[in-house]
Amino acid sequence: MNRILPSILLAAALAFSANAQPRPSGGRGPGPERQPQFNAPAGSYSNQVSLRISGQYRYITANGIPDHEPGQFPRHGNPNTIRPQRHSYRLPMNPGTNRVATPVQMMPFGIALNGVPFDPNAAEFWRNDFNSGWQYEAKGGSIDLGLDEHNAHVQPTGAYHYHAMPIGLARRLFSDDKMVLVGYAADGFPIYARYGPSNPADPASELTEMKSSFRIKKGIRPGGPGGTYDGSFIQDYEYVAGAGDLDECNGRYGPTPEYPKGVYHYFITDDWPYLPRNFRGTPDDSFKRRGPPPGGRGGPPGGGPGRSRGGPPGGPKRGF
Repeated sequence: MNRILPSILLAAALAFSANAQPRPSGGRGPGPERQPQFNAPAGSYSNQVSLRISGQYRYITANGIPDHEPGQFPRHGNPNTIRPQRHSYRLPMNPGTNRVATPVQMMPFGIALNGVPFDPNAAEFWRNDFNSGWQYEAKGGSIDLGLDEHNAHVQPTGAYHYHAMPIGLARRLFSDDKMVLVGYAADGFPIYARYGPSNPADPASELTEMKSSFRIKKGIRPGGPGGTYDGSFIQDYEYVAGAGDLDECNGRYGPTPEYPKGVYHYFITDDWPYLPRNFRGTPDDSFKRRGPPPGGRGGPPGGGPGRSRGGPPGGPKRGF
């Protein structure tokens, strides 16, 4: 794979605007888009990501090395070492929305601008039984997956991937006066980090921290691991319409800096589901895994990261 320098990345990004397509008739797709700049500083390996437009698709290839300093791996809970990958994804330029959401299940949700996948669901299940119906939440606190300070860890294949807010990337891209685009979902819709306009129809309204509409269920689990619902499993949560700012896909429709005419867009939030667990559009087949999903955990359950129940400490000041 050829090394892509920042100036070339910027040229590729600018080319997207020239190739932007009109909104399709089959749903709330994007209008003309204004693309971000891409950064590619080096870590232990050089970050490499290439973007191009061909026909109705955006193609992204990357080696999966982040553009920020990752945590130290191997580490407690994750014995794996980061290694370059051969990520290759195709995303529709003009996605449409579906009335019924599509669960992410065990495929990546999307790709960050730095070429690192967003992969929300952990490959760990109660009693190691995929068919148990109880899947551990990566940030639930019941298992130690060795997540670093960027909410990422490493699969046995060496693939570094995010399970929640990509802190290092978001800090690089942060601007106090506009939304932070951090990537694209497998269905082609953009992904923003933490902040959105208080009025979704008015991009000039005050930026506020977006809250999901998922809540921990009340009561006792009806079987399986038993015990009180506490967020240890993804099945501990339920969608409560109107409880937050976002729909069951952790997104909403409205104008954004890159799509001033309006687009459906996702948010990464500090409360569950962190990364969206449902697609509003149709994910491209290039994101589907071939074979069983790789796990990331090396240590036994217990002693994992604490659950995140809200936004960053320190009051309402924006940042990452």
